[in-house]
Amino acid sequence: MGIREKFEAVSKEYDAQRKQLIPCFDDFYRLPVETLDFEGDAPRVLDIGGGTGLFAAFVLEKYKNAHLTMIDLSAGMLDVAQKRFAAYPDFEYITADYTAYKFEETFDIIISALSIHHLSAAQKEKLYSECYTMLNPGGIFLNADQVLSPDPQTEDLFSRLWKEKVAHSGIDKKELEKAYERQAFDDPSTLADQLLWLKKAGFSQVDCVYKYYVFAGMYAKKAD
Repeated sequence: MGIREKFEAVSKEYDAQRKQLIPCFDDFYRLPVETLDFEGDAPRVLDIGGGTGLFAAFVLEKYKNAHLTMIDLSAGMLDVAQKRFAAYPDFEYITADYTAYKFEETFDIIISALSIHHLSAAQKEKLYSECYTMLNPGGIFLNADQVLSPDPQTEDLFSRLWKEKVAHSGIDKKELEKAYERQAFDDPSTLADQLLWLKKAGFSQVDCVYKYYVFAGMYAKKAD
């Protein structure tokens, strides 16, 4: 199975498994959203690799009149998102590869969670540049994702600690095996490299606003 099929297969269970697979679930999703400072209550938001809309739901708690556009490879994941956001009939859902899709509009906020780590380093750098271009002045890009430690021994330590926590989370063993299988599609980059690429893309403010082992929240703001 390719990456699309792997996520299609888990789409209905995806949300329920997040709290089991992400020990820092609440802070990982919520703290980056706290940094959003859009003036008003109706930003245009793009969620790349948006999946079931889990990260977008946190943004909507803050901006209840936001207009959301979601793009993801998996139609099954987006079907879950459409049910989650059924009260918002004007939201847009695009089933496509966001590394190749060309957006014609611009946005106030771009978000992504647990998706960009599937891209190669070159693809990540290119995507960050495209996100900068797609943002309106003063716009913010948030990426809540997995990152690679620059030191192999530290990476091994973080991986072991994560596996220990997940093993005691209550997740079904077969589902855990499937999660490990999906790791074959991971290609994480270091946090330092990604912050550098965001700077090179043109963002005036760049920082890591959250980190827990391999889970990090990246923040980048475009100058007004």
